[in-house]
Amino acid sequence: MITIGQLARYAGVTVKAVRHYHKVGLLVEPERDHSGYRRYTARDAVDLVKIRTLAEAGVPLARVKDLLVAGEEEFAAAISEIDEALRRREEEIRLARERVVRLRAGNSLFVTPEVASMLETLRDMGVSERGVRVEHEVWVLMRTVAPDEAAVWLADKVDALADPEFRQIYLAHDEAFDYAPDDPRLPALAARTAAWLARCPEVPAADPEISALALEAAGASSPAWDALRR
Repeated sequence: MITIGQLARYAGVTVKAVRHYHKVGLLVEPERDHSGYRRYTARDAVDLVKIRTLAEAGVPLARVKDLLVAGEEEFAAAISEIDEALRRREEEIRLARERVVRLRAGNSLFVTPEVASMLETLRDMGVSERGVRVEHEVWVLMRTVAPDEAAVWLADKVDALADPEFRQIYLAHDEAFDYAPDDPRLPALAARTAAWLARCPEVPAADPEISALALEAAGASSPAWDALRR
């Protein structure tokens, strides 16, 4: 006769696991002896090894009980089904790990690789981290509500960033975020921006509601930016 501790040791599991298998009905719980101890047999040890082997192979405990008494064909079919489920789970885990990598990437989260590249260009230019975050939020919004327009706007933005004058204007706007709305530097910046826009090629018209949402996301917390748009 075998004690519960010996049984667990023989099967390579913990006593807690043995008790859990009793609780869920996988392993028959033996009667207690006159001293109040459970006494197990070699049959219990064999069953426990089978349970552990199936569980370690990824078989859900809910299926283990049936597999312990299944015929050869039924067992093979069930294992094939479980193997396919594990393959799907493996793919889900792979995709989840890819999402974790994107989370670490920061700028690339929720945006396309092209937008992430543009955000890196802004950072390389010297745009503040706050400014980069604001741009990121705008493009997240654009990708969600107007993906086709976002692609057009992104192409225009990338082209504009190749212009040294636009880059200087962009940096000036970034710096102006914390200005007071009546800062004397704002009118000159507004005029410089208007002059550049007058020289640039005509930009395709965007949905006014989408434009308003994007502008709100970009400037809601900056009275100076609000003043520049007026």
